[in-house]
Amino acid sequence: MKKLADIGLIGLAVMGENLVLNIERKGFTVGIFNRTVARVDEFIAGRGAGKNLIGAHSIEELCATLQKPRKVMMLVKAGKPVDDFIELIIPYLDKGDIIIDGGNSHFTDTIRRTKYVESKGLLYIGSGVSGGEEGALLGPSMMPGGSPAAWTAVKEIFQAVSAKVEDGSSCCDWVGEGGAGHFVKMVHNGIEYGDMQIICEAYQVLKEMLGLSADEMHEVFKEWNKGDLDSYLIEITRDILGFRDEKGEALVEKILDTAGQKGTGKWTAVAALDAGIPLTLIGESVFARCLSAQKDMRVLASKAFVGPDSKFSGDKKQMINDLKNALFGAKIISYAQGYNLMMEAAKENKWNLNYGGIALIWRGGCIIRSTFLGDIKKAFDINPGLENLLLDPHFKDIIENAQAGWRRVCASAMTYGIPVPALTSALCYFDGLRSEHLPANLLQAQRDYFGAHTYERIDKPRGEFFHTNWTGRGGDTASTTYIV
Repeated sequence: MKKLADIGLIGLAVMGENLVLNIERKGFTVGIFNRTVARVDEFIAGRGAGKNLIGAHSIEELCATLQKPRKVMMLVKAGKPVDDFIELIIPYLDKGDIIIDGGNSHFTDTIRRTKYVESKGLLYIGSGVSGGEEGALLGPSMMPGGSPAAWTAVKEIFQAVSAKVEDGSSCCDWVGEGGAGHFVKMVHNGIEYGDMQIICEAYQVLKEMLGLSADEMHEVFKEWNKGDLDSYLIEITRDILGFRDEKGEALVEKILDTAGQKGTGKWTAVAALDAGIPLTLIGESVFARCLSAQKDMRVLASKAFVGPDSKFSGDKKQMINDLKNALFGAKIISYAQGYNLMMEAAKENKWNLNYGGIALIWRGGCIIRSTFLGDIKKAFDINPGLENLLLDPHFKDIIENAQAGWRRVCASAMTYGIPVPALTSALCYFDGLRSEHLPANLLQAQRDYFGAHTYERIDKPRGEFFHTNWTGRGGDTASTTYIV
């Protein structure tokens, strides 16, 4: 064992202990510390037995075990615990040493922390780490950002432990300055919310509208995972639908239908509202979880209201194929909206994001990994200035081919009373995006009528504003024109 560790890690919960084992397996020595100190000894005596680990019973001891520049990685709960640990670590580091936050911190906190740590002569990295327990152990997708000077010191370790794709390239690369890494991870999680929701909506259509059993749905998802929809989330949905409990019955049907969330989807939706980006599918996915949590209210409402008969009388095989197209179309919309949000954030924060590179980071190890991420990379290789993913010829063709079936799914779901908020909102976004004219002219007239908020005219140059005295009782004074 080395006398000094290559990296130190704080936090031996599920992600932490699995990432430690991953790093050590790649040939690095890891110093470890946990707030509950007994956990360090338990881990070294258990899963970490005989491995190149150096246990520490204090932050001071941990920092003393590290070779310079010291690299201390935290995998702790987001929020105040991160700030608390930063304050505990700083006294034991020297100029050029690096603090790394590998948790799900909000990007604004990472921007603040990067500036603060740099003011102390140190370097800071805020890195998204995706892939869950299995990814942490076998190879996650990693999205580091923060102090650019820190990247060379951690690059070898990060790229060694991250997932690899077919050509051997690593699902980890430098994302950008400040909070860029955690912002990209936040958008990743938002897309994850969207992917999960549209899959759940497809499951409900298959189950309640088409009347398929768990075994039949297992076969549908098994088939879908062989084609364009091939992805981690489709794969695990296939496995979940095929899983049986101790009685030989489908376990998924015995799970309470209330969804939890840790906040990253909400952060993504709020960031989109702040930036003025229509992130409709992810927003609906967050609200769908909120509605699911109102279980008692839904039980009351189910007894108070009678909806349409959900028994389907059409061609089931055709509807299943339509549903596949609807899923694929909505999935592309979710990525298009997520990329629009990243583009706007890059402008605002002066980040130089590599959009094709981000797609490659997401190709392996992470929860949203899927085969078509390579096509996103190609789209940005062909046109680095691509304003919307839907305008790429490849994705344009997919959406146009998917829309007929997609519309039939949404119309049928509405007819039979099956809620599909994410699938329909994605379709509405597409229809809005392809509309040269939207009814916002009437909206602006309404705003000017009641608040003198002014409007522009199609027969006048952009940037020239007008106000009309609609009632004849108002004056000619207009409100200040501004956009929040």
